[in-house]
Amino acid sequence: MIEITREDGPSGGRYFAIVNSYEAEMTYSRAGTSRIIIDYTGVPRELGGLGVGKALVYRAVEDARKEGFKIIPLCTFAKAQIEKNKDWQDVLA
Repeated sequence: MIEITREDGPSGGRYFAIVNSYEAEMTYSRAGTSRIIIDYTGVPRELGGLGVGKALVYRAVEDARKEGFKIIPLCTFAKAQIEKNKDWQDVLA
């Protein structure tokens, strides 16, 4: 299981995970009070294929459901993950 941490601020924040001493992150900015824009996902090459990037996006999807916000995925990776997982699309803005 990959442990994801969220750092949230008034204008945006990030989700990150440290795996095998490498940090992967996904950043977002706020678009009003009910939407976030995922603008970047970065996973070190050393963590490729471990599902870390997908886990970051999934955590944002779960938080959106719990907290009632919608996601605008400008990051191509996040957008592709949400498109591949039809059951995640309920959180799209």
